[in-house]
Amino acid sequence: MSGGINFYLAAAYLDQFRKMVNIPKLRNTFCKGSDCRKHTPHKVSQYKRGKESSRAQGRRRYDQKQKGYGGQTKPKLRKTAKTTKKIVLRLECTKCKQRRFLAIKRCKHFQLGGDKKRKGGPVY
Repeated sequence: MSGGINFYLAAAYLDQFRKMVNIPKLRNTFCKGSDCRKHTPHKVSQYKRGKESSRAQGRRRYDQKQKGYGGQTKPKLRKTAKTTKKIVLRLECTKCKQRRFLAIKRCKHFQLGGDKKRKGGPVY
């Protein structure tokens, strides 16, 4: 096995992506706001992309090109390299309402404010 990737190391590395990520809805972290500049509780929510503007130049150009006969004019992306997306958290300071974004690792399942795992608890 010269120069190859150790199978067990690769399996252990990939195993971290299969886990369920559970993040509390309130998180104590540093606030960069001019009022705070210290650790304060932050409300945590998941970042969602905003609605696309129908008046943007690219959208208007695409819609104009699509008009009339001729079918689909631009290639539709079919190949996707990744099976997961990176989770982005939106943190809002409870004191000064300053917001910031925090990207965390890739995961298949993401949960916000779910029940914590207990040691020795029942297994369902």
